[in-house]
Amino acid sequence: MEQVKKCVLAYSGGLDTSIIIPWLKENYGCEVIAVSADVGQGSELEGLEEKAKKTGASKLYILDLVDEFVEDYIIPTMQAGANYEGYLLGTSFARPIIAKHVVDIALKEGADAICHGCTGKGNDQVRFELTIKAFAPQMKIIAPWREWDLKSRDDEIDYAEAHNVPLKISRETNYSKDKNLWHLSHEGLDLEDPANEPDYQKPGFLELGVSPEQAPDRPTYVEIEFEKGVPTAVDGKKMKPSDVIRVLNKLGGENGVGILDLVENRLVGMKSRGVYETPGGTILYRAHSVLETLCLDKETQHMKARLAINFADLVYNGQWFTPLREALSAFVTSTQRTVTGKVRLKLYKGNVINAGVWSKYSLYSEKIATFGESSYNQKDAEGFINLFGLPIQVKALLDQGLLDK
Repeated sequence: MEQVKKCVLAYSGGLDTSIIIPWLKENYGCEVIAVSADVGQGSELEGLEEKAKKTGASKLYILDLVDEFVEDYIIPTMQAGANYEGYLLGTSFARPIIAKHVVDIALKEGADAICHGCTGKGNDQVRFELTIKAFAPQMKIIAPWREWDLKSRDDEIDYAEAHNVPLKISRETNYSKDKNLWHLSHEGLDLEDPANEPDYQKPGFLELGVSPEQAPDRPTYVEIEFEKGVPTAVDGKKMKPSDVIRVLNKLGGENGVGILDLVENRLVGMKSRGVYETPGGTILYRAHSVLETLCLDKETQHMKARLAINFADLVYNGQWFTPLREALSAFVTSTQRTVTGKVRLKLYKGNVINAGVWSKYSLYSEKIATFGESSYNQKDAEGFINLFGLPIQVKALLDQGLLDK
C-alpha cells in the first residue's frame, strides 16, 4: 500500500468502521485517529472511545453536531420541500456535515489521508468524497470496500471475530442501519427481496416507533408553530428546532407515523430497497407544507415545488457544497419570509391529517372565496376566459378554415 503515516477515520462504531481500524493498521501501518459525529444517534455513541482504542485507534474525537445538523442542513432541506422519490433524505444530508468536520480534524492533525467505511455500491461514498474534495482537494481518500478482499457482511463478521473486534450485531440481526435525530434506515437481509413484506411487528425492528396496527385507537392532535419557515414551538411550548424534532419523533412514533418502504434509484445506477423511519420529519414536512399553502402566492409555490426536485437530487447526490445548492437555498430562504403561523395536525394510525392552519400572512380570503355573498365580481370571469382562451380559439378557427372570415 502507498505509505500513509496518519489517517483520520470517519468512525461510527458499526460493523464497517469497527474492522477498518485494524485493517488500516495491517495494510497501511499508519496511526489511526477516529472521529465520531453526534448527529442524534443516541445510545450508539456509548462506549465508542474504549472500543475505538481497543481496536487500535490512537484517539477518538466525539463531536456534538446535533444543532448544527438540524439548523444548517435539516431545516433548509425541509423548507425547500425536498424529498427524493418520497425519501426524506435522512442519511443524505447527514454525510456532508460529518465529512466536513472529519476534514477539519484531518487538517488539524496533519493527516495524510481520510478513510470512510462506505461500500462501493452505495451513495454515501460519493457524499463523503465530494465533501472532502470541497474542503481538502488534495487529501488522499481511502475506501477499504474498494480495496480489500472482503465480499460480504458475513466476511466482515468473520474478520471481526478473528481480530477480537466487539460487535453489537449478530448474523441474524445484521441489517445495515443508519440512525440520526431525523431518521433510521434499514437495509439488507429479508429486505433485499422487494416481494417480502417488512415484519414491522417483530420486536426490535422498528426503533423510533410502532407499526400503525399497534398505534392507539384514539387520534393525537399536535400544534406546530413556525417563524419564517423555522419550527419554534410545539403545543404552545417554545423550543429550539432540534427539540421540536425530538418531541415530534415521540408523538409520531407512538402513532405509527413516518414508515416508508421504498425501492429507490441509487446514484450509482442500481435500484435498492430500504425501510425508513422518519416520524418527526414526516410531521414537520406536512406542517410546513400546509402553512405554505396559506402564505405563498401561486407562482412562487409552483416554482418552489419544481425546484424541490432539483434540491433533492443535489442533496441525495452529495452535492451540498456546490454553488447551485447554495443558490437554491438562497431562493428558498427568500420564500420563507412570510411562512409564519401555526398548524394543527391529527395523528392517527400512521396518518397525518390536516386539522387547521393560521397565519397573519395568509393570502386566503374567506370574503373572496366564500360560496355566499362575496366581494368577487363573477362577471369579470367572462373577459378573463375570453383572453385566456384566445390562442385556443384562434387555433380551432384556423383548423376549421374560419379564421379571418
